[in-house]
Amino acid sequence: MSEPLPVSLPLLHRTVRPEWIDYNGHMSEAFYVLVFGYATDAMMIETGLHAGYRESTGCSLYTVEAHVRYLNDVSEGARLAIRTRMLGADAKKARFTHEMYVVESEGDESAPDAAPVATTEILALHVDQNAGRTTPFPDEIRDRLTDLVETPPEWAGRSISAVVKAPWRASPL
Repeated sequence: MSEPLPVSLPLLHRTVRPEWIDYNGHMSEAFYVLVFGYATDAMMIETGLHAGYRESTGCSLYTVEAHVRYLNDVSEGARLAIRTRMLGADAKKARFTHEMYVVESEGDESAPDAAPVATTEILALHVDQNAGRTTPFPDEIRDRLTDLVETPPEWAGRSISAVVKAPWRASPL
C-alpha cells in the first residue's frame, strides 16, 4: 500500500544569491520570477508532472498567464520559503499561486506567519508538446491537482487597477 499523499504542497526553500541583487541593492524582479519558477517545478514534481512523465508522454505544463505582486524588498542572503496553493484544475488547465516569504530558518516546514514579500498567480495549460496543443490531464494527475485545491487567498483573481494618467497623449482641443 502506498503512503497517503499530503493535503498541501511542501514549502520550497531558497537563499537569495549575490547575483540576484540589482543596482538598487535588493533582489531584482527577474529573480522573484525565477524563484517562482522553481516553485512551479516543485509543484509539478509533487503532482506527477515530473521529468519522467514529460519524457514518457511528451506532455508538460505551460504557463500562459501570470500576475506578480512585488510587496517588499528582499536582501542578499535572505532565506526564502515559497508556499504554493492550488486554486483549481479542470481537464486541461490549472490555476495556482505562489507566496514568497522571508523566514528565519531554511528548514522550517511550517507556513510562515509574516506577510509575503511577493506573490504570483498563474494559469497553466497541459500541453502535448508533439501535437503542439492542449490535451487533458491523465485522471490520476487531474485528481491529485483537484485534491490539493485550497480556498484562494484574498488577493487572488485581482487585476492591475491603478488609474495612470497618460501624459504622452495629446489633450483634446
